[in-house]
Amino acid sequence: MPQLVAVFVVGAGLYAGLKWLTKVLESQARVAARQAEELKRRAAEQGRVPKDLGTLEYDPESGVYKPRTRRGA
Repeated sequence: MPQLVAVFVVGAGLYAGLKWLTKVLESQARVAARQAEELKRRAAEQGRVPKDLGTLEYDPESGVYKPRTRRGA
């Protein structure tokens, strides 16, 4: 019987810890989303809209990644 009580106590502790961890992670996700929106808003106000370069490919001659060039177009 003491083993059953110990299992119950450990299970309750794990459940409470999981609920707490979930709450903390959701809170941090909301903060990160809010900060990302703030950065986008500030960039738009300053006229700096991020440019979509498309797919990048490695250029072995220069040693950097560059936007993929369309061949035959």
